[in-house]
Amino acid sequence: MLRVHSENELQLNADVLVIGGGPAAAWAAWAAASQGVKVIVVDKGFLGTSGAAAASGNGIMAPTPENWDKVLSERYCLGKNLANLRWLERVIEKTWLSLPLVEDWGYRFPKENGESVRQSYYGLEYMRVLRKTLLRLGVQILDQSPALELLLADDGSVAGARGVQRQKHCTYTVRASAVVMANGGCAFLSKALGCNTNTGDGLLMAVEAGGELSSMEASNHYAISTAFNATVTRGVPFGWASYTDEAGNDLGGYINGRRDPSFLPNALLKGSVYARLDRATPEVKAVIERSHFIAFLPYKKAGIDPYTERVPVTLVLEGTVRGTGGIRIVNDSCATKVPGLYAAGDAASREFLSGLASGGGGPNAAWAISTGQWAGVGAAAFAKSLGASAHERVVYPVGQAGLRSQSNTVETFDSEEIVRGVQAQMFPLEKNYWRCEQGLLDSLASLETLWQQVQANPKQDTVSDVEFSRRAAALTAVARWAYFSALHRTETRSEHIRVDYPETDPNQRYYQATGGLDKLWVRRDWIKDAMSGDKPQNVKVVTGAIDISGKDVGAQGIAPLPRLSGHAQLISGDV
Repeated sequence: MLRVHSENELQLNADVLVIGGGPAAAWAAWAAASQGVKVIVVDKGFLGTSGAAAASGNGIMAPTPENWDKVLSERYCLGKNLANLRWLERVIEKTWLSLPLVEDWGYRFPKENGESVRQSYYGLEYMRVLRKTLLRLGVQILDQSPALELLLADDGSVAGARGVQRQKHCTYTVRASAVVMANGGCAFLSKALGCNTNTGDGLLMAVEAGGELSSMEASNHYAISTAFNATVTRGVPFGWASYTDEAGNDLGGYINGRRDPSFLPNALLKGSVYARLDRATPEVKAVIERSHFIAFLPYKKAGIDPYTERVPVTLVLEGTVRGTGGIRIVNDSCATKVPGLYAAGDAASREFLSGLASGGGGPNAAWAISTGQWAGVGAAAFAKSLGASAHERVVYPVGQAGLRSQSNTVETFDSEEIVRGVQAQMFPLEKNYWRCEQGLLDSLASLETLWQQVQANPKQDTVSDVEFSRRAAALTAVARWAYFSALHRTETRSEHIRVDYPETDPNQRYYQATGGLDKLWVRRDWIKDAMSGDKPQNVKVVTGAIDISGKDVGAQGIAPLPRLSGHAQLISGDV
């Protein structure tokens, strides 16, 4: 970024800067603008077409009020005692109350008996309506303008961001009183549909500014896809599939009438797996083809009838996009540890919503709608509290790896090689789905080598060079945080599977905060609420706690963790 110069470098001021271009970013921008403040949105792609939501249809966790308790209870159980009942109720209620707004703005939900059925949306049209609404409110949108680093004021509060504009081949700076990070999670460039803009940039930017992450061990969500076109990750149609091996033998996979979640990963480790949607009735076919039509496009292009013909299937890593880990939020307004910095959508940890289970689909859609608004209102209030002189503050950029060299070498690193190295550790099921201590340590050692490499000079001859160097650093950083957290949760819970600790430990009822750049750390934030009777017993180390409101009640200490031979620099619990 230092070697990209332009006489027409863009410099702007805003009260609230929103980073991202999906539903969470759009809702945050709308909520902030509705408070009467000036809002700018910067997006890596085009707000309205980029990101996972715009790529296809999606459900929404927006049950009718008479079903709220039922859905709340189901989601809490799926969270394996790590979800938060009060936050679940907040999300469900906020989403239900917000969807009529979308209809007022021009989106047409289907009707039944004259009533709107607001249970799902068609992503492209939904995002088109949101973009149109933002422009009508006077929100300024910078498309094709990825943000790469945050700005901080001398007091440690956020003061805007810097990035690059691809189409104008220049850099930009937006001075802002508050920032909402809503640029998604990290799918490690797996080519999952709509997810290649989700490369963990926001997580790295937040940590560099002094923020924390949480539940990063829940970063290994895999989704089923056809192996011949492994991009469309819509699993609903496969609920009516039968599975066979190369020779045509039925693979079964049912326990007590339900498909074992680990069935497909186990089968793929043994060889090729084929699926045929032969369990779907004509009524089911009509429903899934209408609601998940994009899942059938690969079949149509290949001239395949998925109901009668076998198709090879695979699993595609979606990481934290349908996982849970993300930036740690510390209050009801989705604020982070950094004053003036807020997080929403997939960029934020969804632990209150899902524990360590996936919130993919309807729950995450509801999370984007609700947290986007809470973060937008919170950011607007913070901006107003600073007053008109906020832009006169002395500020400085805090971006490091991938932007500025941390070593004395004159050589530049190969960003594509770094990405391939990260993917080699994150993609394989035997590394990331089935986890064990030695495997995690081996991967962390490889990732540590990559992290040292991205401390060298980034290539910065073009705007693309700057973006890709930074992206390589972000992918490496997120992978390290994910595996470091996974190493220190010594149990199997929801999507975090440890083959060396196959049982769920009732005494590990805590969230794991993590952070650090060159030196990683993990802290246990114990959950204490009046709703559960399974309080941790006989636990000697308690360094923090979170009450049912989600507010910190004392999480300042760092839990001392055992140093393992040969990897002390990787697993220190000290900061």
